[in-house]
Amino acid sequence: DAPSNVGFVAQLQELGGDAFGLFDVPLPDRLDQATYSAGLDFAYEIDFWGRDTSAARAAHSERLASEADLRAARMGVVAETVATYLEIVDLGRQHGYAKETVRILGEWAVLAEDRYERGVGDVRDVYAIRRNLRDAEAALPGITARRTDAQGRLQVLAGGSDAELVADLSESMPSPALTDSPVVISAETLAQRPDVAAARQRLAAAGFALDARRAALLPSLSLSGSIGLQSSQTDVWFDPDQWFRNLSSNLLAPVFQGGRLRGNVALAKANLREATSTYGKAVATATAEVGAALAALESSRERASLLASRAGEADAEKVLQERRYAAGIADYRTVLGAAQLEVAALAALAAGERELAYARLALHRAVGGAW
Repeated sequence: DAPSNVGFVAQLQELGGDAFGLFDVPLPDRLDQATYSAGLDFAYEIDFWGRDTSAARAAHSERLASEADLRAARMGVVAETVATYLEIVDLGRQHGYAKETVRILGEWAVLAEDRYERGVGDVRDVYAIRRNLRDAEAALPGITARRTDAQGRLQVLAGGSDAELVADLSESMPSPALTDSPVVISAETLAQRPDVAAARQRLAAAGFALDARRAALLPSLSLSGSIGLQSSQTDVWFDPDQWFRNLSSNLLAPVFQGGRLRGNVALAKANLREATSTYGKAVATATAEVGAALAALESSRERASLLASRAGEADAEKVLQERRYAAGIADYRTVLGAAQLEVAALAALAAGERELAYARLALHRAVGGAW
C-alpha cells in the first residue's frame, strides 16, 4: 500500500515546518510502504439430522430416474426401428407374391382368350380374368411405394446410414426367429421397465426430499474460521508466530423462518403423495400392457399356425393338380387356379408371420427388454 503524505506536509507547514527548507531537507509528497497479506476463510456445517445426506440421496435418485427416461426413449427408437425392418421384410415378400400372381393370371388370360377364339370358352371368363390381372398389376406400384417409404423411415431411424445398405436389408437379412414366449411374466422382470424404474426412483427421491425438509426445521451447528497473515516482509511468511487464527461455532435455530420451512414440508408431502400415485399407475399400466401383449402374442401364434396349415394344404393341392395335368386327367386352368390359391395362401402366411413378429416386439417393449 502507498498512503498519501499531502496532509502530513500541510501540518508540518502550519507548525513551522518551513524550517526544514533552511537545511535543504526536501519533504516527499508520498510515503511508500509495501504490505503483504494472505488469508483463508473456511466454514463447515455438521449434518446432525441428515438434511444434506437426504438431499444428496434425493438428487441421486432423480439422476437414476433421468437415466431410466433415457432408456425408455432409446427403447422406443429401437422398437420403431425393428418394426420398420419387419415391415420392409414383409413388403418385399408381398411384392414377390404379387408378381407371381400377375404371372399366373397372365398365363390364365392367354389361355382364356385362346379358348374363346376356338369357340370353347365364354367371353365372360376372359373379362373376369383380365379384370383380376389388372387388379394384381395395380397392386404392385402401391407395394413398391410403401416399401420405399419404409426404407426412408428406417434410414432416418438408423441415423442416416448408407441408403444402399438400408435398401438391401430385406434381401440380405432373414426374417427374425419366432421362438416360444413365457406364459407368465415375473414381478422382477416387470420392474425392469424404464417407466416403472423411473417412477420408483422418483418416489424414492420424494421420500428423501421430505426427510431433508423435515431436518431443515431442526437447529443446525456450523463451524467457521479464518487463518492468514499480514506483514511488510515476505521472509516471515513461514514463521508460525506471524499467523493469525480465528475459530468460532454457531448454533442456529430456524426461529423466524418456521412458516416457510413448514410450508416446504407440506409441499414435500404433497410431492410424495403424487409420486406414490404415479408409481402405482406405472405398475398398473405395465401389468395391463404385459397381459394384453401376452394375449395378443398367443392369438397371433394361433393364427400363424392356422395360416401355415392352409399354405401347406394349398401347396399339396397345386402338386396334385400338376400331376393330374401331366397324366392328362386335368386341364391347365385347374393347375393355374391351384397355383394362384397357393400364392394367396403364402401371402396370407407372410402377413400372419409379420403380425406375430409385431406381437413379440410388443411383448419385448411391454416388459422392458428380454425376459
